[in-house]
Amino acid sequence: MVIISVVVALEALALLGAAAWYAFELLTGAPVLTFWGAIFTLGLLLAFSAWLFAVGHFLFRGYRWTRAAALVAQLFVLTIGFPTLSGGLVLQGLAMLIPAFAAIVFLFQKDVVAFASRTGGAAGAL
Repeated sequence: MVIISVVVALEALALLGAAAWYAFELLTGAPVLTFWGAIFTLGLLLAFSAWLFAVGHFLFRGYRWTRAAALVAQLFVLTIGFPTLSGGLVLQGLAMLIPAFAAIVFLFQKDVVAFASRTGGAAGAL
């Protein structure tokens, strides 16, 4: 559970870093097609980063809904990682694919499923 939570939190940090870089580029006058489209993209990066931080936090606490959310996030990372890898950016592609594969494998481990599927009086299940 800890490994998956750390992977998700690191992905959230990466998105936050991308948002900071994107905002810096906007502030320094990088050309964009539409200003409001760029602001919307920045908002999406920030929103997805916040969402991943929440998923990582509540996954660590054992909430039931977080396994599905973490799986969807990893599938999105795979859809970006494969084209990145095949586009010639091998290190960046592997940096996306290896943690995503590890998180997917760990999400289906018996211990993780049991921890995130607690019911009744056990704390943390939602």
